[in-house]
Amino acid sequence: MSERWEPTAFKSRVDEVLRAFVAREADQLAAIDQALEPVAGQLEAAVADGKRLRAAFCYWGWRAAGQPESDALVRAAASMELVHAAAVVHDDLIDDSPLRHGRPTAHVALRGAVQCRPRAVSAARSLAMLVGDLLMSLAGQMFATSGLPAAYLARARPLWSALARELIAGECLEILRTGADPDTATSLKVIRYKTAKYTVEQPLLIGGTLAGAGESLREGYSAYGLPLGEAFQLRDDLLGLFGDPDQTGKASADDVSGHRPTALLSETWRLADADEREQLRALLGRRDLDTDGLNSVRELMRRLKTPDRIEDMITARVETALGALHEFDVPAHAVAALTALAHSAAVRRS
Repeated sequence: MSERWEPTAFKSRVDEVLRAFVAREADQLAAIDQALEPVAGQLEAAVADGKRLRAAFCYWGWRAAGQPESDALVRAAASMELVHAAAVVHDDLIDDSPLRHGRPTAHVALRGAVQCRPRAVSAARSLAMLVGDLLMSLAGQMFATSGLPAAYLARARPLWSALARELIAGECLEILRTGADPDTATSLKVIRYKTAKYTVEQPLLIGGTLAGAGESLREGYSAYGLPLGEAFQLRDDLLGLFGDPDQTGKASADDVSGHRPTALLSETWRLADADEREQLRALLGRRDLDTDGLNSVRELMRRLKTPDRIEDMITARVETALGALHEFDVPAHAVAALTALAHSAAVRRS
């Protein structure tokens, strides 16, 4: 690739690497027994779509540290997308989400494989859990066999433990806080650990550590990555409720019917008066939430200007991230690429 950042070309390279790798693994799984074919199919479905932002941040963590581009680096960066695929399968299962990218989620799609079995819904959920587990295992395998020198891989390997620990901590915190009275500080902590770190900061740090980045640059990566990762998830929360489902590929009611600890709901709760909180209590967590109920939540949020507050939070975090970026002592093409990635992460419709 040229020094100029070409996101479409990069995405195509990552897509090709991921699909070939997972297709081989899916074939090996299905070869064990024909009954495993639907499970193998969900492995492939899990990597069929994606913006490949995590791979891009890993790639530029390496490039910004002065290392040249290589196929081995792209393969190592692509392993970040398998981490994401695993997290998505598990997250959809935990949240009981029916759709992802406009298609049935793994635990819904796998019902067909067990429809004649006792407790079919539970069995499909168990299969999906194992799909997510296997995807996380495959992420480590892809990273370890990327072709980068063993010494490079060894210095980055400890970061994988931190990535897994923080990702699981975020998921656990979301489960523990779901259904509680909304609190913005708590919501932002969930965002930080569930999404922000493994979306931006950790891929950057892994790429940089692979490249031998010094402590100062790694600190800069965190100063850029954490606020940008938070902005990414805040945008996701807005799109989840106010975006076009045809573009987001997700069900709009998920966060409200699940009473999840999003910053959007927490800020609404903070600004609401007693009557408005009572209205929210009647709607949050209702699995039978209909369009009228969802629109009532939207109208209340608009009246309180909560979406505007979330937009302000996104803007502030992007500005913080870009301010940190311009403190880096890195090549101009890396600054340009990381600036473009910041806008891709925070300004989007899906």
